Amino acid sequence: MSGGRSLPIWKEDFPIAWTDDHFITRREFTKSLVVVSCAAFAANATLVTINARRRAPEPAGAAPRLLLPGAGAMPERSARVFQYQGRACLLVRLGAERFAAFEQKCTHLGCPVLYRPERQVLECPCHAGVFDAATGNVLAGPPPRPLPTVALETTKGGELWATAIKG
Repeated sequence: MSGGRSLPIWKEDFPIAWTDDHFITRREFTKSLVVVSCAAFAANATLVTINARRRAPEPAGAAPRLLLPGAGAMPERSARVFQYQGRACLLVRLGAERFAAFEQKCTHLGCPVLYRPERQVLECPCHAGVFDAATGNVLAGPPPRPLPTVALETTKGGELWATAIKG
């Protein structure tokens, strides 16, 4: 208080009435921070739980069997797309009695893989990922893991069945 002023300089710069001074206390502000933090934590925990449930593998034996008609009529070194459990899959005839099936979605960014019979590989055209057509293992490119395999079963009558997706 200098020069005959009745108020300190800071009160002139920040004019707050004493009635508003206790509008929100430090304790109330801290309580609101705790409540908001707990709500954010609960929301994140819920999202993690939902995501974990989506990615959880299906229980053993829960996968339905799907008949793949006409598989025996496919030429050797050919492939065709089929739907299994709501996913696009690729059936490859490697030889006279050899079949392999994989989910058609690349493990890098999800582009559909294509069969290249001249090289006996599955190729992702988006980023040059290459998979072995017999095993689904990564041969080249950026994919981080092999393609999910569709388990196949051949009956005594020569019918080919898809029984599960592994991986």
